[in-house]
Amino acid sequence: MTKNGEESPLHQSCEAPGKGDSVFNDSRVLRTSSVEAKSCTDHNEAFKHATKSSQGETIPYQPRPPSQPRLSKSSKSVSLEETARTRRLRNSQESLSDPVGSSTDSLKEDRTAPGGFALSDAANIRTDQDSNVRPRSAVTRGSPVFRDRGSSLSEYERRPPSQQSDPTDHWTRSTKVRLSPVQPTGTLPALEKSFASASLRAANRIDRDCLDYAVLAREKLGERLHRNLSDSRLLENMGSDSASVNSMRSTYSVLSPIRPQDVRNRSFLEGSVLGSGALLGAEELDRYFPDRRVGIYIATWNMQGEKGLPANLDDLLLPTDSEFAQDFYIIGVQEGCPDRREWETRLQETLGPYYVMLYAASHGVLYLTVFVRRDLIWFCSEVEHATVTTRIISQIKTKGAVGIAFTFFGTSFLFITSHFTSGDAKVYERVLDYNKIVEALALPKGLPDTNPYRSTPSDVTTRFDQVFWFGDFNFRLSKDRVDVEAIMSRTVDGDMGRLLEHDQLSKEMKDGSIFKGFQEAPIHFLPTYKFDIGCDIYDTTSKQRTPSYTDRILFRSRQAEDIKVVKYTSCSSIKTSDHRPVISVFQVKLRPGRDNIPLGAGQFDRGLYLEGIRRRITRELKRREAMKNQSSSTICTIS
Repeated sequence: MTKNGEESPLHQSCEAPGKGDSVFNDSRVLRTSSVEAKSCTDHNEAFKHATKSSQGETIPYQPRPPSQPRLSKSSKSVSLEETARTRRLRNSQESLSDPVGSSTDSLKEDRTAPGGFALSDAANIRTDQDSNVRPRSAVTRGSPVFRDRGSSLSEYERRPPSQQSDPTDHWTRSTKVRLSPVQPTGTLPALEKSFASASLRAANRIDRDCLDYAVLAREKLGERLHRNLSDSRLLENMGSDSASVNSMRSTYSVLSPIRPQDVRNRSFLEGSVLGSGALLGAEELDRYFPDRRVGIYIATWNMQGEKGLPANLDDLLLPTDSEFAQDFYIIGVQEGCPDRREWETRLQETLGPYYVMLYAASHGVLYLTVFVRRDLIWFCSEVEHATVTTRIISQIKTKGAVGIAFTFFGTSFLFITSHFTSGDAKVYERVLDYNKIVEALALPKGLPDTNPYRSTPSDVTTRFDQVFWFGDFNFRLSKDRVDVEAIMSRTVDGDMGRLLEHDQLSKEMKDGSIFKGFQEAPIHFLPTYKFDIGCDIYDTTSKQRTPSYTDRILFRSRQAEDIKVVKYTSCSSIKTSDHRPVISVFQVKLRPGRDNIPLGAGQFDRGLYLEGIRRRITRELKRREAMKNQSSSTICTIS
């Protein structure tokens, strides 16, 4: 003890460290000299007399730390048995009624040594694992074990264990006032099971149809349920998010769980639309398409056989006015460029690694390409294609059609691109082209007909659920060019009704002679034929061809309202041909399928995929290099 009543640094060396003490947790024996041991004994005797009051009560002594922390060595090694006995005595003799543990002590400020941590903490930090037996918030009076140690307990150690943090954090904390925790005066309101919070929407989400499963479970039909959320107890205790359409399928991932018994027993020769675990069934369909609608992007373009391709195809496939990209991209080309592989590579480069080329077919200079999002290829069936030529000389393959068919989940699709006979007055020849195509296009070949009762052998378009037919149909406007240009000059807000009154295709469809059962979205764009290459001026050659809607996209469906048109317009920024491309976006209804459909096994053109990615990387590196060179160049000026 010093003259001013301050604690001697030697007092620290007399205290036996607790088990697990972060400061003295070392296997080495701590040694001190005999002088230090004698000084420590005298200090303890003086401390006993100093803590006796006139009434005989023991008053805890509050030490004042020295200016510098000093970690001294103990004179003897403390055995594990003595340490354990010390801790048991401390836990058994502590009392919550001691004045030392009053809540008013929590308002006292910590005394921090200049070294950055409290001296008393450095000597008495404990990491006892049995702190839940009794809180270390008080020191028992008269205990021979705590008589020396109790006075050096810091305010941090007097607090309950629930309010204590990591000791290392306590060393580095700055001085601050600690307030007692505020407890609620009453019971908290119960949380409703129905919520639409955006923060809670990301976890434990239940499908919107799970309420039906809960009803069935309460009727003791739980054994018949095969979904991951069919347990009635789980449904009753979990809140349902009515704003969510995705369900919590598995503990480990978003994938649907598969039972080993199902893998053992299922032959997959006959599938069930409602069967559990079916790859093309309702459960898998709802997980990927909650609204059961798929986005399809269709583009048709007569390239005029030009070798040079546009520098950028983003406007053709990824227009800026679209909020989202679609699931399928189908591109039909008439009079395509000589290098078909280069054209497909450019398409892959534009769509990027999100999409893979599912299939591509050609008939002379007619190209038809199908791209699909790469995570959807497992739900596509085998792909089939067929071609028809409408020329008398079959070796000249400039006019005709090419069709691609496949099944996606339980919905069958047919895509046809065609090029009909040209000429202003050859309407009858174009009708003949159509009739020959629908009769001669041999599809499907091995794919099952999803509804054979509604199929007609003489019409290929009746053998599929959803049919899209697009291309250069060559139907013209039956009006003089001067009159057509006068009508175009008076059009307001894209109202092309006056022009379409003279459209040959619209008239033949109303008469029922062509495209039976097909529909077309309203046209609000200018005629796409015929332009001078590289500009927006219609034909200035000697023929002075009348502007016409030769490039069209039509559709038909077995069920009414299954196809919803989102967009139907032309791409006016691509001017390398005398035709403007026409694009359309659809939302198409899907139905669950059976596992007996021959799947495509995830096949796609891997070589084209890698080449497209390589080109995208090369293009991006060149762009960055150009930007770097531009930013590093400077212009010197002389003032």
